[in-house]
Amino acid sequence: MPDKIIDVAVGVLLRADGTVLLGNRPADKPWPGWWELPGGKLEPGETVLQALTRELHEELGIQVTAATPWVTYVHKYPTTTVRLAFCRVTDWRGEPKGLEGQALRWVTLQKAHEVAQLLPATYPPLRWLQLPEVYAISSVGASEHLSAFLQRLDQGLDKGLRLLQWREPGWPGGAHANDLHEALLVVLARCRAAGARVVVNSVHPAHWWAQADGVHLRASDAANLTARPALAQSSLVGVSAHNHAELTQARLLEADFAVVGPVLPTPSHPHALGLGWVGFAELNAQAGLPVYAVGGQSVATLAQAQAVGGHGFAGIRSWVA
Repeated sequence: MPDKIIDVAVGVLLRADGTVLLGNRPADKPWPGWWELPGGKLEPGETVLQALTRELHEELGIQVTAATPWVTYVHKYPTTTVRLAFCRVTDWRGEPKGLEGQALRWVTLQKAHEVAQLLPATYPPLRWLQLPEVYAISSVGASEHLSAFLQRLDQGLDKGLRLLQWREPGWPGGAHANDLHEALLVVLARCRAAGARVVVNSVHPAHWWAQADGVHLRASDAANLTARPALAQSSLVGVSAHNHAELTQARLLEADFAVVGPVLPTPSHPHALGLGWVGFAELNAQAGLPVYAVGGQSVATLAQAQAVGGHGFAGIRSWVA
């Protein structure tokens, strides 16, 4: 018999200073003393956001005023399986208090994974939260355009851009062009000096992935793998996906995130039918990992992408306001 799945709404309370709230489990519950994100089981007839609002009021004494769905993730414990609907909570009334006798801690995202006795299902969302909302994609085209691209990149980095995909399939000479690899090294240096990361699209040679900060796998390349690419532990793996099967493959490969689309028409494909926000939301709800919307995306669509569960947006043209 398949395991019975318990549905749980989980609140990721984020403060402007970059800290997230953890609470430890009371003595009368399983895993007593272990730290977790706050939340609780859905009651019959409740939506995730209704359950989240109720649980955070009962558990912390706060009134949630701004929350969006995020990642729904299934985790198997030794005696139970839980489906955790993580929601980002960005505004509330009142100061959180441990109304069930639990201790509370605000921790920085960079240090949260170092908390002793952190509940296993809490590690993934704390790692995902370190992904930026904006995922830029390069489109330099050729070496004569590199200077203009670097100018634009510097502007983006100055405004907070922290993740770039190096994707140059149309570069003259392709993967064997020395100037393409040299351009990547220049971009890497610029990004790292600003604290940003660069992943290399899988159209480019695999040894470039390790020189950078990871790889973004095309859906066709991801389909040919049976395990996560062998890269440094700190490296990122992203996957392009257009349907449920490709998202399932992304999870199999333990990808850090997926990019789903096209959501809206794009200048390069103005007549192509996109998923629309409803289609994107349906795929995102079953992704099990953070998803970036792509296709017709910009800073102007970021709020819409997050309202339906997206982590943020990916784009070639509009990185920052």
